[in-house]
Amino acid sequence: MLTVAMAKGRTLDDVVPLWEAAGIAYPRDWDESRALVFEIPWQGWTLRYLLAKPADVPTYVAYGVADLGVVGNDILLEQEREMYELLDLGVARCKLCVAGREEERRHAPRRVATKYPKLADHYFRSQGHQVEIVPLAGSIELASVIGLTDRIFDLVQTGETLRANGLVVFDEVLDISARLVANRSSYRMKHREISACLERLEAAVARRNAYAP
Repeated sequence: MLTVAMAKGRTLDDVVPLWEAAGIAYPRDWDESRALVFEIPWQGWTLRYLLAKPADVPTYVAYGVADLGVVGNDILLEQEREMYELLDLGVARCKLCVAGREEERRHAPRRVATKYPKLADHYFRSQGHQVEIVPLAGSIELASVIGLTDRIFDLVQTGETLRANGLVVFDEVLDISARLVANRSSYRMKHREISACLERLEAAVARRNAYAP
């Protein structure tokens, strides 16, 4: 059995077509089910999928509950868990950005709302600013809209949510995409199974990139 922890939400939606192109078996009904664990036969063994919140995927992989994981590198960089990063899948792309109200642009940052306190602290220190980090788990934009903070440090995909709330991007800090990661012990003990998945995904990514505009 090979266990794969998948980040739910947009990452999963973007990863499924890549899994399809790679010819790796996956549950066709997970959008219709409330189940969180799925098992499906493939290549003479069993693939078990765990659907988890993105922030929990590195934990499952690091502890060996999952052999592989698919999650954005924003979470990997924030948590700094011990595991192998095998492949940039090139999907679920977005940018980690600093944003706020236009009138705050000319002022030095003082207080920043974010889901990424470590990355935010590192970024602002690198810019020579000491700021107060306000960790939030929900809609980060709200903190700037209501004046709780003068900056937000968050993921931006299209920018529509920012514009709808009167916010603008001040700086694009990091390109984010989904990554395939592996538990270190699993990579040794289940190398054949992991390699079978990895090779197919590498080929699928290469084909997609070859036809990309």
